[in-house]
Amino acid sequence: MIIIRNFEPSDFEEVLEIESQAFSEHNPFLYMNFYEMNNEGFLVAEYNNYVVGFVVGYKLSEMEGRIFSLAVREGFRSMGIGARLMNSILTIFVCKLLPYASLEVRITNTRAQDFYERMNFINCWVQKEYYSDGEDGIIMKKRLIPSNSVSF
Repeated sequence: MIIIRNFEPSDFEEVLEIESQAFSEHNPFLYMNFYEMNNEGFLVAEYNNYVVGFVVGYKLSEMEGRIFSLAVREGFRSMGIGARLMNSILTIFVCKLLPYASLEVRITNTRAQDFYERMNFINCWVQKEYYSDGEDGIIMKKRLIPSNSVSF
């Protein structure tokens, strides 16, 4: 059974393994900073006491939650774990009354783009040379709270 729970420092090594499988861009030590600054937005998926995925998100502004990173360990992909992690972080954003969520994805990562579209994110624009290697990034957003229910 997959359990979604808050990240704990003892998960750090397993998160770094997954991060290094999935990404070439991030500084892995950012994850410990996220835990120290925003631990409620750092979740892991656990299977038999083994971390098989994670998501990191934070409040970017009064209007938007930002998904910094989401990854699932090789061998555990296409099992719904990414969707469970995404839904969990989006629920946190909704509880914070954030009407929008955003993320970026490499223009060549069509598998992730398809996943985010299935999660009802829409392509908003292409950010030229977003990544340090010069690759473009697609900025995607999703409305979380209907506009008529947001109060200011």
